[in-house]
Amino acid sequence: MENEARIIMATEQDRADILELYRMQVGREFCPWTMDYPSNDTITFDLKRDALFIIRDEDGRLIGAISLEDDPDVDALPYWSPSLRPGGELARLAVHPDSQNLGLAKKLLQFGMDKLKERGCRSVHFLVNRLNEKAIRSYAAFHFNVVGECFMFEQPFYCYEKAL
Repeated sequence: MENEARIIMATEQDRADILELYRMQVGREFCPWTMDYPSNDTITFDLKRDALFIIRDEDGRLIGAISLEDDPDVDALPYWSPSLRPGGELARLAVHPDSQNLGLAKKLLQFGMDKLKERGCRSVHFLVNRLNEKAIRSYAAFHFNVVGECFMFEQPFYCYEKAL
């Protein structure tokens, strides 16, 4: 399934499905999302910047999404290497609960990194909850560097960075 599915830029017509996918994540272990975030406003922000990408299964069901983030608070963290600027952030990675453990998160991450590189970024960075062992194992295949730790959004995070 995931080998045939293509990642494409999201459009306004995908909004309801994206919001539903985001809502499915609320309450999942280590997920800081709430019914208020990510929101329709977040989707609008991403759509306006051509920064939201989705993947659908062969039946057309939305099974994953990722955003190229623009968050000054995260960008301002002191851990990102000056020699790797400009850097870009990946965020709002979500996989449908029924489609997890199929390699979709890795596929979305690789796609996001490729897009950041196309857009002129020299590195990628993002935050991962320090207790989210499943995500940490997933990201290990990419050999990201843990460059710091922070507490944001009421959670403890590792700060991951990698040259593109």
